[in-house]
Amino acid sequence: MRELGVARLSSSDGDFAQRLAAATRFDAVADTALQARVGEIIDRVREEGDAALCALTSELDRWQPQCGTDLRIDSDALHAAYAQLPAAQREALEQAAGRIRRYHEHQRGESWQYQEDDGTILGQQVTALEHVGVYVPGGLAAYPSSVLMNVLPARVAGVEQVVMVVPTPEGVRNPAVLAAAHIAGVDAVYAVGGAQAVAALAYGTQSIAPVDKIVGPGNAYVAAAKRQVFGQVAIDMIAGPSEICVICDGATDPRWIALDLFSQAEHDESAQAILISPDAGFLDAVEAAALEILPTLPRRDIVAVSLRERGLFIQVNDLDDALRVSNLIAPEHLELSLDDAAAYLPQVRHAGAIFLGRHTAEALGDYCAGPNHVLPTSRSARFFSPLGVYDFQKRSSIIGASATGAVSLGKVASVLARAEGLEAHALSAEARL
Repeated sequence: MRELGVARLSSSDGDFAQRLAAATRFDAVADTALQARVGEIIDRVREEGDAALCALTSELDRWQPQCGTDLRIDSDALHAAYAQLPAAQREALEQAAGRIRRYHEHQRGESWQYQEDDGTILGQQVTALEHVGVYVPGGLAAYPSSVLMNVLPARVAGVEQVVMVVPTPEGVRNPAVLAAAHIAGVDAVYAVGGAQAVAALAYGTQSIAPVDKIVGPGNAYVAAAKRQVFGQVAIDMIAGPSEICVICDGATDPRWIALDLFSQAEHDESAQAILISPDAGFLDAVEAAALEILPTLPRRDIVAVSLRERGLFIQVNDLDDALRVSNLIAPEHLELSLDDAAAYLPQVRHAGAIFLGRHTAEALGDYCAGPNHVLPTSRSARFFSPLGVYDFQKRSSIIGASATGAVSLGKVASVLARAEGLEAHALSAEARL
């Protein structure tokens, strides 16, 4: 896509690894000035509570809430938004919710125990988090699908209280987002966004109770705020821009591939779309298709910048080489647009979500296939997983020593305790001998 300024790389080049690393590097919260500003916002919310939320909402979202009343969007408003939504949208949200709920029910962890020969009981107790806060982006785009993807796994896990924060620029509420909150069963919704919303969820204000974990994507301010409050509360991950990596052998319709790349590039100018193929002619064909389609897109300006600044076309030696390169990228979304795509699954080490075959558009995963669309970005698929029920459950170890077990375990523990110089530990273990 040279006419659009998209970089082309070849895995055969001597400096390929360095160029690939440079092209895929992104730190969502590297801006020190932004970090400092976020810290100021967090401190202000901690000190002033609702007054800070209202002032910051007036300043940043350009509407003036009446503190103590206007911040919360009541359940009647959620139900009204649901009832007034066009029937096709309402039905689509309901169908998506059903599929997402069914998929995540398979992830629910269960408690377990076993008993040793001497009667000692060991195990693990799985319990749900009590209070969870969900951040839903607003502003340039609204994402009812994000409501479903964040709230429904928490509900399946058995979370007691789920609250949602969503910015409402100019005071405008998105009815589809509110309808999705109604479908998912959110307990409370607050019309506040940005770093100030994250601070409110973490530390609490007069109107918003503090939560145990904050999940959901947002802009750079939200990402920086989540990083700064981590430890006070748990978070899911630090989300960067959307990414897609497509591996294709050259036999898929080039228009399909171009549109798949566009589906992520249209999110924002920092999104990254990558195509990997051993077929140089196919890269050219996708380029031609992209140039034909791009002028027809409503968000073509965003797509063009995304492709020019961060897009990549990579020619590789073969499909095994393509999988090797993909693992270096560790993409958020990986499409295997191949015959017998499942046969290549064992070679995929790092990817947030994997889409198998020529007919599986990444967009299906964004909305309604069932698996979660909150995925690790910026190479964090090397160590993070998609958001799931397990993110809303915690595990406690269970140890129940029998009288016989206390003797055998106590002898071992006392030896190790003295090796570490901890006499009271040793005496405590020996007291039961």
